Amino acid sequence: MNYYKGLALFAGGVLFGSAGIKLLSSKDAKKVYIHATAAGLRMKDCVMETATHVQENAADILASAKDINQARMAQEEEIMEDTSETTTSSEA
Repeated sequence: MNYYKGLALFAGGVLFGSAGIKLLSSKDAKKVYIHATAAGLRMKDCVMETATHVQENAADILASAKDINQARMAQEEEIMEDTSETTTSSEA
């Protein structure tokens, strides 16, 4: 009895597999694959556009941060020069 059950399951699997292959290679399935691939390409384009915007914003932020740090360093240098001039003039 167990032998027939295994044989029946095997035969059912072969039939289901054959039907599945025909279904997967049908014209309708091909249309689904094409539309899914087109949607994937559109999604890729959207992601790449978003990534480009993020990179541009990051570059702008980095440039602004560098400008702030340069201005701050220049300000600190002025303070140091003023302090050294005051110290020199008061010692004289």
